[in-house]
Order: sequence, then structure tokens, then C-alpha cells
Amino acid sequence: MNEQPARKTFFGACPHDCPDTCAMIYEVEDGRLVEVRGNKEHPMTRGGLCVKLKDFHDHHANPDRLLYPLRRIGPKGSRQFARISWDEAIAEIGGRWREIIATYGSQAIMPYSYLGNMGLVQGINSGDPFFNRLGSTVNEKTFCASGSSTAWLLTVGPTGGVDPESFVHSKYIVIWACNSISTNLHHWPFVLEAQKSGAKVVVIDTFRSRTAKAADWHICPRPGTDGALAMGIINAIIDQGLIDRDYVAQHTCGFEALKARAAEFTPDYVEKITGVKASDVTTFAHEFATIQPSVIRIGVALERHAGGGQTIRAVCALPALVGSWRHVGGGLLQMPLWDFPVDWMKVSRGDWIKPGTRAINNLKLGAALTGEMQLDPPLKSLFVFCTNPVSQAPETNKIVKGLQREDLFTVVAEHFLTDTAKYADIVLPAAMAGEAEDMMWSWGHFYFTYNQKAVDPPGECKPTSEMWRLLAKEMSFDDSVFKMTDSELAAHYINWDDPKMAGVDMEHFKTYGYFKIDVGSADTRAPHKDGKFPTPSGKVEFLLHDAKNFVAGPFRAMYEGDQDGSPIDPLPGYVPNREAPETNPERAERYPLNIISPKSHGFLNSCYANEKHKIKGQGEQFVLISPKDAALRSIREGDPVRVFNDRGDFEGVAKVTDDVNAGIVVATLGYWRSLNRSDGSVNSISSDALCGLGRAPTFSDNLVQVVRVN
Repeated sequence: MNEQPARKTFFGACPHDCPDTCAMIYEVEDGRLVEVRGNKEHPMTRGGLCVKLKDFHDHHANPDRLLYPLRRIGPKGSRQFARISWDEAIAEIGGRWREIIATYGSQAIMPYSYLGNMGLVQGINSGDPFFNRLGSTVNEKTFCASGSSTAWLLTVGPTGGVDPESFVHSKYIVIWACNSISTNLHHWPFVLEAQKSGAKVVVIDTFRSRTAKAADWHICPRPGTDGALAMGIINAIIDQGLIDRDYVAQHTCGFEALKARAAEFTPDYVEKITGVKASDVTTFAHEFATIQPSVIRIGVALERHAGGGQTIRAVCALPALVGSWRHVGGGLLQMPLWDFPVDWMKVSRGDWIKPGTRAINNLKLGAALTGEMQLDPPLKSLFVFCTNPVSQAPETNKIVKGLQREDLFTVVAEHFLTDTAKYADIVLPAAMAGEAEDMMWSWGHFYFTYNQKAVDPPGECKPTSEMWRLLAKEMSFDDSVFKMTDSELAAHYINWDDPKMAGVDMEHFKTYGYFKIDVGSADTRAPHKDGKFPTPSGKVEFLLHDAKNFVAGPFRAMYEGDQDGSPIDPLPGYVPNREAPETNPERAERYPLNIISPKSHGFLNSCYANEKHKIKGQGEQFVLISPKDAALRSIREGDPVRVFNDRGDFEGVAKVTDDVNAGIVVATLGYWRSLNRSDGSVNSISSDALCGLGRAPTFSDNLVQVVRVN
């Protein structure tokens, strides 16, 4: 009789840029990762994984994975590489960097990372200590939630807000600019449970997303007008006498000034700006104020236009005005990051950054590389890890032009030869999640999740953490952080003495795989029932005094220098799109359609967008267009179309649908340029202009034209 080999199990944590941060179980047989499934014991994951992760074990075994270090031997972008050893790769990087430092100084080198991996040990901030010790340019990382974070911190302070599990107690749930079913799937069951118990679910979004279709009520403002809508709701709440006067008096600052600012945003005026009926503005205000607990879950898309930060300040005012914070399941959820007892200074070693060091924003990479910024010294080397800017960053044609510079020494650590990696001089093969130890915080719930190393990396792949250890040795850095093992780093970055850790230690994680920080039970948590907001006043601050624009520390290696510093409007309000008929009629004449680029259902940013079965499930690059706009352009269902403006273009397949209103097209994010119909993707047309707060992106503030491709 043949005996089946015993399977070993290990705790896993999804590393991706997603609020769910799923707890997983790795199953290993004969040294191979044979299955990855959701951890049934985890209160959020509940045993389920999203469509992206359900075959995560196969992703690890993808035959296209990079397995060995590579050196470019052909023109940049030609995908011509030769295999080299790790010793050769590290020596070449070190040698080139020493030459650059001797000639231009260390700030001519810049790291570039984002949330391709969220882990404290292997992810977005893992390279900060090394590069801060090197003295490189600081990389400011603001793709998502930086604008909302600046607005949030200014208005309510560093609070985690409503527990997503508390939504089961909510009676009026507002999901604003978030497609939960595609991008926050594990929160959706809590919403459904509340809905089945009688709660009303309202989705505010600029098109009929999967989540909007599942709501009781879909409110559809024009892109970039959410700020006017929020101010109109404030006006209607006040006008109908629906404010919680006691809560406003005791726990807010600046109500009279906010009331005066909101006075002009009458329902009729708001209808003209947003397209939302005046009666709907009034009805929403009445329901949100009177059906308690009412709660808002905001998505990252809410910040992605010129007035995004101001919009979020206005939205932050709503729960305070009606006293939603008094109740379990009432208030607002942005992201719980602020409650996690992570020692971000240990993670990033911002104390190593020398005063006067410059910071360059991720969204401005094209301008930084092409000379548009007129940098002194110019950037002469780029180290890219945990991100794929040629897919994800704005103005990608400009980035490609910069990456083609022969005098730019580019290193990319990756799993696959992505659209960014193909321009590298040196490519380093990175381990995947099941192949390296890590610890995950979450931007969607209150659980730390532990990721055990389940199998050895294939070929010569190495964890990102090991790359920093090798480079530190090459550059003769003797600091203790570069000698720690991954296990030691995972423990080193947590404030174990914080009361929210409730006395647990690493042994707890090795036994159970996760820990919910002690922020109170989801059945009783009402963090601001009695106010106590972590702001200077201890109150919700509608009115600010002499506030300056900034990016929160974790987004910029905890560096306080080279901040924006521009003055902030004392009050929330409405700032129109930069690219709109009202503000730029000449541009709108040439490019009359506003484009929205939400995340894809089948990809996670650009992850999985190179896998045939994932592309099949997601469908090729498509463009949602209204019947009216399609008819004007003689476009039919399934026609190939070209979307363009003066920044670039891409091609896709038309889907003619009432899910979008006239004047708007939707093309989801993540597709690889090299695998699309033409060498372009949605960010070929995106502007690198920044949102008013937190140097956030303006991906939803772009005008295009669409034509049928013959």
C-alpha cells in the first residue's frame, strides 16, 4: 500500500495591498507548497480567499518566475539579460553606487517602493533603514490614503475609528468611493449581516460598481464632486435641525464657521454641481442623522481628485454633527493603521536621515527621471522593489522615457520580468510570501497577522530582507538592524509593552497565527462615545488654525524634513476638478470624457495581470462607456477603442453600458502595457498632479477622448 506523504501546515498572511489582510494556511507536502486556503479561525477571513488569492500556491510555482539574478546585455527595455551570481550582482550594485556617491553624492540614489508587499519585514518600508543609512533621497510613498490620512489626522486625529466588525450593529451604512465586493470582500459579510437585520446600505460612487448594484440605494455624483455633495449634506442636516447639539457643543470645534461655509451649498446648488437630485441630498441627510447608528466607510478613491483632501475633511464632519460616534457601529472608518502599536521609527530608522535631505514623491517619478524637476544632484540610480511603476504610477510614458536613460543605473527586485523590470540593469529575484517570514498590520481591520516561512524559495530567489543584509555588508554598514534575522525583525518592530498588545508575545503568533489588538470588543466598541479624540483639542476639529500641508510619517520613512508646508484652508469645502469643463473648457473641448480607473476585480494592482487564467477571468482591458457617448462615436459593444489625451494612450474593448453616465468612461487598473492591445495602459493618460492634501494622486481627475479603432 502506498502511504500518502504527511502534509505540514504553516500560518500565512496575505501580503497584498488590500484592507482584508487575510489570514491563510499554507499546506506543504514533500517540501512543496501544494495548497493555500483561508484560515477558518480568523474572524475576518473566515476561511475564504478572494479570486486573486484562491490559487496562491500555483502563483508561487508559476513557470515564468525570475529565479536568478540577471544583468542587462541588450538595449534598455529589450528584455535581453544574462544570468549572473548573487555575488556578482551585489558587487556590481555596490561598485556603481560608490562611483555615484563619489561623483554626485548619495542623494543621487533613490529607492522606490510601495505595497506590492505590506509586510513589516519584507514590504514597502523594509528598505528604509538601508537607504536612510546610505543617505539616499527619501522616497515619499503616497499612492493610496495619504490625502485621506492628512485630512483624517487633522480632523479626528490618529484614531482607528469604527471596528469593521462593529458594522453588524449599524442601521445605516454608507460605503463612499469603495467597491467592497472587489476590493474589501471580507468586510462585505458584516455589511450583509446588518442589511439582513434591517440596515439600509447606501453606496456613493461615480459608476454602478458591483457593490453599488448590491446596495439599497446608489447615489452617483459626477467625478470629483463628492466635496460639494458632502457640504450639501452638512447644509441639509443643519437646515433640517438634525444636528446632535449636545455632541457638537461638547466634542467639536468650529461649528459656527462650518455652518457659514456650508450655507451656500443648498440642495439645488449641489444638484447643479454633482448631478445628484436636490431631494436625494435632503433625504440622505435626514436618514443619516435619524437612523442610528449610522456609519461611513470611505475608500481610497475619495481622495483621487484635486479637492480630495477637502472632501474627506467634510465627510469626517458628518458623524460628529449627528452624534453617530455615540453608538457601537456608528461613526467613520478610514483605516485602523493609527491604532496599531508598530514602532514606525524602528521600521524606517528615520532618525538616520540627515537634515536637508530631499524627498521625492512616488507619483512624480517621471518628472524626476526626465529632468523636468531640475534636480541637483540628478537621480543616477533607482532601486525598485514591491511595486511596478510602469503600470501603477501616473504619466507612465514619461517614466518609460526616464528609465531608458543610459546614465541611470536601475535595480529591480521582482517575481517576474514586469514592464518596469525590463528596463533594469540588474534584476534580483525576490521570494514570495510563502517563502519568507513576515508580520502584517492591516489597513482594514485590527488584526496583526503572522506569516511563517513554509517552503524554501525556488532557484536563487531571496527574501527582500536578505537583500538589505547583503547590500549592508557590501557597503560596510555594521548596524545591528542589518544583522537581525527575519524572526527578530518581526518582533523588533512591535511595541509589546503597549496595552493594546495585552501581554502577548511572539509565541502567541506562532501558536495562533494572528492577534486582534485590544481596542475593545466589536460588540461594545464606541471609541468616541464621549469624544476624547486624539487631536490637540480632544475634539473633532472642523476649524483649523494655521495648519500646514503634510504627508504622514509612515508614508515617508518618518522623515519630518522637506514637507509640503503650504497653508491649508481653515475649513473643509469643495474644490473642483482641475480637468473639467468648468475649470478647463479648452482642454474639455479636445478631451470631453472624464475617466475613472478603479482597481480590477481579478487583479491586485498589477499582480496576477500576467497570468493567463487571471486575465481570462478579468477579461482583457475594457472601457465602460455610456450608450449616448458610444453612439456619438459610432462605437458598438465589443469594438476595439483607443483612449487618449496629450499624455498618452491605450487601447481596450468597448463595453456599452448604463453602468456609467454620459461624460464618463471607466477602465480598470493593473493591466500590463506589454500584454495589452497596444503598448499602453490606463496610467498612460493619468496626470501626476497632486491632490490638495497629503500629496495624494489625482487618478480620477483626468480628461480623455475615445475613438473606435478601425
